[in-house]
Amino acid sequence: MVDAFVNSKIRHDKVTLFCKGNLPYCRNAVALLQKFNFLPGHLEVVDITGMEDVQDYFQQRTGQRTVPRVFIGTTCIGGFSDLQNLYQQLPGMLQKIGALQ
Repeated sequence: MVDAFVNSKIRHDKVTLFCKGNLPYCRNAVALLQKFNFLPGHLEVVDITGMEDVQDYFQQRTGQRTVPRVFIGTTCIGGFSDLQNLYQQLPGMLQKIGALQ
């Protein structure tokens, strides 16, 4: 059931950010991604507050359960620090999946 929920949010042509409430790393990841000109519906922020089973699933799938979990297309690139480290490469990555205007 949890895998169906997560997989329903992830698509090959969008960025999906799984967050909890108003955590600083989650806010920072959203702010960083909002600098890009996404097509409507190609950036989704999913609040998983109170959904520990989703984090357990991330542990199994990605090796980490911390949030944010950032998926570019169907690939988990990690959390906020990983997103920061890829900042220079993000425009090309987002173009490649067709997420930008």
